[in-house]
Amino acid sequence: MKRRLAILGSTGSIGTQALEVVSGHEDLFEVYALTANNQVDLLINQARRYMPEVVVIANETKYPELKEALEDLPIKVWAGADAIAQMVQAEPIDMVLTAMVGYSGLTPTIAAIKAGKAIALANKETLVVAGELITSLATEYNVPILPVDSEHSAIFQCLAGEWENPVEKIILTASGGSFRMKSKEELASVTKAQALKHPNWNMGAKVTIDSASLINKGFEMIEAKWLFGVSPEQIQIVIHPQSIIHSMVQFEDGSVMAQLGIPDMKLPISYAFSYPKRLKRNVPRLDFKQYSTLTFEEPDMERFQNLSFAFEAIRKGGNMPCILNAANEVAVAAFLKEETGFLQMSEIIEQTMQKASFIQNPVYEDYVATDAEARKIASELL
Repeated sequence: MKRRLAILGSTGSIGTQALEVVSGHEDLFEVYALTANNQVDLLINQARRYMPEVVVIANETKYPELKEALEDLPIKVWAGADAIAQMVQAEPIDMVLTAMVGYSGLTPTIAAIKAGKAIALANKETLVVAGELITSLATEYNVPILPVDSEHSAIFQCLAGEWENPVEKIILTASGGSFRMKSKEELASVTKAQALKHPNWNMGAKVTIDSASLINKGFEMIEAKWLFGVSPEQIQIVIHPQSIIHSMVQFEDGSVMAQLGIPDMKLPISYAFSYPKRLKRNVPRLDFKQYSTLTFEEPDMERFQNLSFAFEAIRKGGNMPCILNAANEVAVAAFLKEETGFLQMSEIIEQTMQKASFIQNPVYEDYVATDAEARKIASELL
């Protein structure tokens, strides 16, 4: 039988590439539902191509346009965040790909887990905001969480067949982003256009800015802690500009396992969709003659303070990572609107972490309140 998929965030970078994976293996996968936030035109085109049972647009003002465009098709058309959380619980769905951007992925992920759906996780903020809650729910409902981030997919692949062997260290690789070689003085005047030019990966705007500030790697460190049950002290971040080694695992005997490949997000997407099988893919193979030198260096946490904030947040625990994420989302949105500078994003995050109410043992309602409070504080700091 085909695996029936709900793709949350189908118009984004991960969502569109996931649909390309489906197109290459329509004998294995079927699209049951698609959701988008604002890109109604692309969602309409996707709905006509893949004929899902349901489409949902989060922005309710776009609903009339979507409804009218699809009224000749037997597709249910819904709108709003609550509709997304309701849709993921539909009985026919086998797997939910959470590729929504930021905090918005939390509630539907919880709903999908409680409905017993396998999760292909591309929304790292879900584990950043509420990692303890999500992992405990996944255990309670016996739901697998399959990582889609290239780094976490690499770790997952390195651990295959090694589940009984204790992990000594996880080594997360980072390209270094757009500004790896720039001084702090130069960072003070970088532009949005410069930040959006990632050297190796084709990603959405928000993730690309996060990569440039290195907070994306901090989020991945927090995500790795929850996915693989390690402490922050067991996670090392290394800058690897070539982006060929996607991450590594070091075991207690000193052995290091690595997963290598050309930068291509469709590989971790297809691996999550088909696990434990690997799908044949007609793509260029890694040619080592083109990569005679692979280099590694330590990240500079003084130039890129956001990475240090992530370590500070997870060590403090509680709702502090939620505060970190909310402040970053506000700061990045302002930077993309050219309302704040690149280095000022770090100032906004640091001050929000200092001012927001800390809760040591939060429940779901606390995360919701924390997100709202931190966004308000960060917005006032702009």
